[in-house]
Amino acid sequence: MQQEALSFLSSSLPSLHHNFPSLSRLRFNNFPALSFKPNTSSSSSSFFKSPDIPSLSSTTTTTTTTTTETLESSIHEKLIYLDSLGIDFLTLINRHPPLLSTALSAVESVVDYMTTPPINFTLQDFRRLVSMCPELLTSPLTSHTIPVITFLLREVGVDSIFDLRQALRRRPRLLACSVDHQLRPTLYFLQRIGILDPHKHTYLLSCSVEHKLVPRIDYFEKLGFSRRSATAMFKRFPQLFNYSIAENYEPKLKYLMVEMGRDVREVLEFPQYFSFSLENRIKPRHEACAAKGVRFPLPVMLKTNEAGFRDTLEVHFCNE
Repeated sequence: MQQEALSFLSSSLPSLHHNFPSLSRLRFNNFPALSFKPNTSSSSSSFFKSPDIPSLSSTTTTTTTTTTETLESSIHEKLIYLDSLGIDFLTLINRHPPLLSTALSAVESVVDYMTTPPINFTLQDFRRLVSMCPELLTSPLTSHTIPVITFLLREVGVDSIFDLRQALRRRPRLLACSVDHQLRPTLYFLQRIGILDPHKHTYLLSCSVEHKLVPRIDYFEKLGFSRRSATAMFKRFPQLFNYSIAENYEPKLKYLMVEMGRDVREVLEFPQYFSFSLENRIKPRHEACAAKGVRFPLPVMLKTNEAGFRDTLEVHFCNE
């Protein structure tokens, strides 16, 4: 298995690149949507120029001007309202343009629901939620946001409103997810592999089963682990799902097997290995052990604080 794992690791997987569309920073008086000017140069028939009948061109111009003024007024009201909450409207629409067309009344309903009892987020917390999940302000309250809250409390088993706030602070993106198409399928997947306390791991519910969770189990299968063993690792340490294959799994496994000379199967019993910094904890601790000719089990080497590790190292070295 050691040789098979090393062979697999040697072909590094491609890095993930996130391409986010960039919009130029908008100014209130310079929205593209508001710069529309109707074309009034085309000639009309003599019928429509009759003094008793309004010109079609004139009517279109008036209607367009009225619509534009109404839109401008609506945007201005949202700008003032969000500014009163300490939310930068211009930055927000740059990241989430649908906010431009969302009714102010809908935005106010979301704010009221999230910042009054029973949810009762502070304005500071709410601003953070919106900065990380601007979709919150444009999602329909009754058909989206309230069902997400209800799902977390009733189906996931989040114990209290306090715990709910904690879960949403940790992963605001939950509020942008569909219950039927994202949250519930992920919940069922976690339960199926044996994670029976999903209320402790709500941060995973916003993850795609197909694109994030399953590929991480598959990765360890390709190292030579059985499906059952690989799944058991994630059941034992669900946070493992959150780590990058290219930036976490690969470099740490290579160091474990090549530099430390350990068997890859050690991570089956101690998947928490991946939670420690390679540069700040794993390498220094291994090098300190190697200098003394000491070899500790991974939990002993990594879990103790610095003082405890040094004391254990000295005691073990003196007893050799």
